[in-house]
Amino acid sequence: MRDAGLTHLLSISGLHVSAIIAATYLTALKLLALWPWLALRVRLPIVAATIAALAGIGYTLLTGAQVPTVRSCIGAILVLTALALGREPLSLRLVAVAAIAVLFLWPEALVGPSFQMSFAAVLAIVALHNAKPFREFLAPREESGLRRFGRRALMLFLTGFVIELALMPIVLFHFHRAGIYGAVANLFAIPLVTFVSMPLVALALAMDVVGLGAPAWWLVGKSLDVLLWIAHLVSSQPGAVKLAPKMPMAAIAIFVVGALWLALWHGRTRLWSALPIAVASVWMWATPAPDIVITRDGRDVGIASADGRLLVLRDSEGSYAQQNLREISALDGEPVPLAEWPAARCSRDFCSLRLDRGGRGWTLLIARSRELIEERALAAACDNSDIVIADRFLPRSCSPRWLKADRRFLEREGGTAVYLAEERIETVAEGQGGHGWFRPFVRRSADSE
Repeated sequence: MRDAGLTHLLSISGLHVSAIIAATYLTALKLLALWPWLALRVRLPIVAATIAALAGIGYTLLTGAQVPTVRSCIGAILVLTALALGREPLSLRLVAVAAIAVLFLWPEALVGPSFQMSFAAVLAIVALHNAKPFREFLAPREESGLRRFGRRALMLFLTGFVIELALMPIVLFHFHRAGIYGAVANLFAIPLVTFVSMPLVALALAMDVVGLGAPAWWLVGKSLDVLLWIAHLVSSQPGAVKLAPKMPMAAIAIFVVGALWLALWHGRTRLWSALPIAVASVWMWATPAPDIVITRDGRDVGIASADGRLLVLRDSEGSYAQQNLREISALDGEPVPLAEWPAARCSRDFCSLRLDRGGRGWTLLIARSRELIEERALAAACDNSDIVIADRFLPRSCSPRWLKADRRFLEREGGTAVYLAEERIETVAEGQGGHGWFRPFVRRSADSE
């Protein structure tokens, strides 16, 4: 589902809240219209909008009031208000009001992927549909039903494509992995979930009241099988997944500035957004992947080989740590245990490996066990190594030529990425601010480690 760009269907977000509110609005409007006395004296759209808004708020509270759900609920209520007042429902002001409301309640959400992806998607939709060429393309006209359906289907695909473009840098920045063909998958998956799966779930729940829900649940299962088939089909296509290493914060910030300029301005002024977007895209594309990635406990180590394969210290296939190593290293192939790599020399306690990067050779010494090692032999091995990695405390006599990433170092610095060609180290602690309970360690020089 993730590689096909369909994970948003697994969360309670805009699609579900909008479906609940829209269904409640239409149902209430039709039922109230059956009462002639009320229909002649009250504006039914206002009453139906109020009922739908209450249903949306109740659904949001029932599901935990997460950021995407709150954003969707606020946006839907604003749309209902605009419809009841006869105003334009889709506008950038609507997005701004929803963002202000969410940030007023949860200001820390600004730096989270949920807030960023949710509002980026909605901003892309509103900006696209407010652009003059697309408004003219969707304007009503005299034509056959088939042509009208074709125009709307094309616009749905184009909307999905624009959303994917807007979300991809954010997804790659936070998760290092994104599906490329999400627009195609969503073209079929969203109508399936909205008009087939969700109504069938509602029907099954209603029939469960009298104990007759089994046939409806069987149909629900078949619709979800089709959804999974779409996900497997799309995600298995060549080039369906893009991996990216850790990106610089400045690059994603420049991209966001360019994207906001593109969405908020009109006319030819929008074209100026191409400059920051192009600069950020090239910067992100050219970001190098780390040669070595070390987890905070030092038990999992990933090494990028010269032929683009990921060497791992521990053969723990499918583990969360190994998956993170693959994504941060931007290597999608099957990992190879270091002990099985022909160029590595491994004993029960250590593995030794030589890497050629940046015009020079680097010798790595990596601990495999916590068994007690004779100190003189360990010191000699460290002296002959550029980098030593261990999940235990190493004695001071172990002094490699460049980096000693033992337990003492990793507890202080956290997860570590090593770029050999640039002779550069990045750690989690470097990106943490100073707090009363944590003070980041300032490394003076790599040699001092």
